[in-house]
Amino acid sequence: MMIWMRICFLLWLISQPGMPAYAQVPEILLAQVYHEGIAVNDYLVSEKLDGIRAVWDGKQLISRQGHPIHAPAWFVQKFPQQPLDGELWIARAQFERLSATVRRAQPDEAEWRHVAYYVFELPMAPGTFTQRAQHIEQLVKRQQSPYLKAIKQFRVADAAALKRTLDWVVARKGEGLMLHQADAPYLTGRSHVLLKLKPQLDAEAKVIAYVPGKGKYQGKMGALLVETAQGIRFKLGTGFKDSDRANPPPIGSQVTYSYRDLTKNGKPKFARFVRVRPPE
Repeated sequence: MMIWMRICFLLWLISQPGMPAYAQVPEILLAQVYHEGIAVNDYLVSEKLDGIRAVWDGKQLISRQGHPIHAPAWFVQKFPQQPLDGELWIARAQFERLSATVRRAQPDEAEWRHVAYYVFELPMAPGTFTQRAQHIEQLVKRQQSPYLKAIKQFRVADAAALKRTLDWVVARKGEGLMLHQADAPYLTGRSHVLLKLKPQLDAEAKVIAYVPGKGKYQGKMGALLVETAQGIRFKLGTGFKDSDRANPPPIGSQVTYSYRDLTKNGKPKFARFVRVRPPE
């Protein structure tokens, strides 16, 4: 459901009357995925907000795709002329409400009063990320806007402390963590100076049918239709080797899959096949 809401948001932006089909897309820093072995004490850590990325160009908020976001004038009234990069956010597990608010061409002012803009980067600013993070805190304090926030940046001692922090955030319905290399200059594009860390959960489901493959998987299994012990059915289509697709797990067998979270309908997000569970 969350992915579908994001797709709807993007399609809505593109369809707005008078909006150019190819808007100016802002150059921003994009994260790589965290992996074990990282020296975590070289990074500043923050909570990964499940919001909508937005760039403030000094005059208006612009989406990651380059389209204007129609925030009320009072929302941005005390924003600085300096460009900012951040996330529009309401609260944990409130993305659908946020998306419905942000995608309106005529802003719902009552709903926008629940939104804030959480800043985590200063585009093109000099210095290290640690220095820029300090500058963000000073800037936000100086502007005195209730809708402008500095996302909290902190350090952890080691990977074990990082895992405990992740568990704490996820237990409170947070999405995960971001790690930004403390001494990094300002960069754009996808880079290892910025890492995202989300939980990976495991569960099991029963294979109830095969979904035929298409394209390079023509004549093979494209996905498994599986059912959880709670009766939730979904397609499991990634994580397979070619040999798995040629000889898929038998109907009725139990498979283990990994996932990051559940939708409000109970379906796993980013489900990935791990293995066939041996019969008991």
